[in-house]
Amino acid sequence: MDREGDRGGIDRRELVRGSAALAVMGTLVGRIAAAAEGEPLPKPADQQTTVLITGASRGIGLEFARRYAERNWRVIATCRDPQAAAALQALAARHANVVIEALDVLDHAGIDALAARLASQPVDILLNNAGIGGGMENQLFGRLNYATFNEVMAVNAIGPMKVCEAFVKHVEASRLRKMMTVSSSQGSIGSVDAPRLYWYRSSKSAVNMLMANLALQLKNRGIIVGLVTPGATDTDFMKGLPKKMLRPVADAVADMAREIDRFDLSMSGQFLDTKGQIIPW
Repeated sequence: MDREGDRGGIDRRELVRGSAALAVMGTLVGRIAAAAEGEPLPKPADQQTTVLITGASRGIGLEFARRYAERNWRVIATCRDPQAAAALQALAARHANVVIEALDVLDHAGIDALAARLASQPVDILLNNAGIGGGMENQLFGRLNYATFNEVMAVNAIGPMKVCEAFVKHVEASRLRKMMTVSSSQGSIGSVDAPRLYWYRSSKSAVNMLMANLALQLKNRGIIVGLVTPGATDTDFMKGLPKKMLRPVADAVADMAREIDRFDLSMSGQFLDTKGQIIPW
């Protein structure tokens, strides 16, 4: 006997009809939400292409800032403590098109305040790069540090979502209209082959899902949402690993920048590896 078909007198045909009704309702809710946001803003007149980068004080974020500065883009490079960001300050001293702003992705009021202060500034690429690993010692089964889990999720998943929400009008007012997030292949559920990095992996899977949702939310407004990964890269995240296993930061950023350039609206919501292939997650 089919136990599932015997629950509460609901037969298989009723389940199918109910599922279809829920699907239709979901589509309607999505359309209503999209319509409530209004029509896409018209593209602005010629202006300097602008990128806003979170976590730009070192590593991948700093290299992104350098690369876009050398393209003569306006670079809004954000970090938690600009005064302590010596390398970023040096980059800004060499390039007048680099502007440094204080931003902590855990400070939602601060994110809103920066968005309000930059209200008249279109942002062609909003680049969510800030992230933390959480420390391997805090992610060992049997000794899991749950306070660390909350922090990793807040920085790696909730932070990017809040930044996108706060700056959506800035991106919509630009020419390129891209929201990009640096994720990780560790967030690919389909690639899991051994137990490790419980908190970090979960946070990257979470941000992938958030951005996939956001891509659907914003597509009718002409905003492109995408995810890229640097691969195993020689940053503070990878301390302790043999250098021969790691890619130079410049190579990783060159690959991601190439894929970011390639993203168009038909690709919105995709998660791409360093070779431009879609990562199953």
